[in-house]
Amino acid sequence: MKYLRQKPRVLKLKKMSNRFKPKFNIKKGDNVVVITGDDKDLKKPRKVLQVIVDKGRVVVEGVNIVTKHTKPSAQNTKGGIVKIEAPINISNVMLWDAKANAATKIKRTRENGKLVRVAKKSGEVIK
Repeated sequence: MKYLRQKPRVLKLKKMSNRFKPKFNIKKGDNVVVITGDDKDLKKPRKVLQVIVDKGRVVVEGVNIVTKHTKPSAQNTKGGIVKIEAPINISNVMLWDAKANAATKIKRTRENGKLVRVAKKSGEVIK
């Protein structure tokens, strides 16, 4: 009896097309508050270190700290255990409005032909 040999399947990751690319209101360097999860704190603004647009995640300063075991290498001769911030879902953070001193939603409006982000609570333009 002969066994049929199946060809190995190769999964290709498709790049996200620009046509359906999501627009996020949070950018690198913004102050945000974590609204859900272990590090939830609605009164403590933190800085966004990185936005991963393809995965819809953000790296926030001091949030979701994980321990990473590193091998000794040319740059890191010691190796050992390093604590780093891991990304969290972008829906778990909200932009911080300094004027209202609270978390706020964003709306986009045109000013002098340029699209700007405006805080809904205070109406202040976010840089």
